[in-house]
Amino acid sequence: MAFVVSTIRPIRVWRRRPAAGVRGPRETSAHSSARATTCAPTIPKRTPNVRATPHQPTAAPSARPTTAAQALRILLEGNRRFVTGRPRHPNQDAARRRHGVNEQRPFAVVLGCSDSRLAAEIIFDRGLGDLFVVRTVGHLVGTDVLASVEFGVTALRTPLVVVLGHDNCQAIGAAIRAYDTGMMPPGFLRHIVERLSPEIVTAHTAGITESDAIGMRHVRNTTELLLDRSRPLADAVAGHRSAVVGLTYQLDNGRVHVVARHGLDIVSDQERGTAVTTMLAR
Repeated sequence: MAFVVSTIRPIRVWRRRPAAGVRGPRETSAHSSARATTCAPTIPKRTPNVRATPHQPTAAPSARPTTAAQALRILLEGNRRFVTGRPRHPNQDAARRRHGVNEQRPFAVVLGCSDSRLAAEIIFDRGLGDLFVVRTVGHLVGTDVLASVEFGVTALRTPLVVVLGHDNCQAIGAAIRAYDTGMMPPGFLRHIVERLSPEIVTAHTAGITESDAIGMRHVRNTTELLLDRSRPLADAVAGHRSAVVGLTYQLDNGRVHVVARHGLDIVSDQERGTAVTTMLAR
């Protein structure tokens, strides 16, 4: 008996797709709703990722201090907030930004080291327009620095000039290595070491060889150098219109300490870790 095997091919029926908004003859409203419900993929709604901010809202701007004692007190209070992890971030909002478009009225000039860990506005918990900051490696003083400091004191009438140093200063360390080995670094780094070499020599002559102790001595000498080189600054201090202080910053705990002062009477309490407890303007 012979079997005949036949292949039946499916017949594909092509239907014309109705225009948008027009249902076909066999499609009812219920069918359309059911098809939309079963065929359309369900896209879950994304919940915005709200990240908690680590700091408190920007505080209202405070009045600009008019005396050196007031200015120093505000800086030290801000540093205390920074150390304890409770900064207020004053003068860092859009209103303060708009307010400072046409003028600036900082209350302190800060001559600090260029070290990236020594951002004055952060460690003193200040904002836009509060500080007139000048930074060089090792807070070295040249003609540009002197001109900048004088601009802050005479044109901006800041009542306080701060020299801000810190421990574990790499510039001081490089100068000490050059003193010990007789080898100078290449390029313009040599200029930094040459400028700091007198500090290393005089410190060793006085029996001071530890790097942080030399750095503290360098801060004191920088305050005196500013007054010696800048007649406008010296006149402002003599006329009780401004004062100069030297501060050192500790990298591990964030505290600042007063190590020099000119134009201010300060009683310090280093044992408690607070740089200043009493300040009396002369």
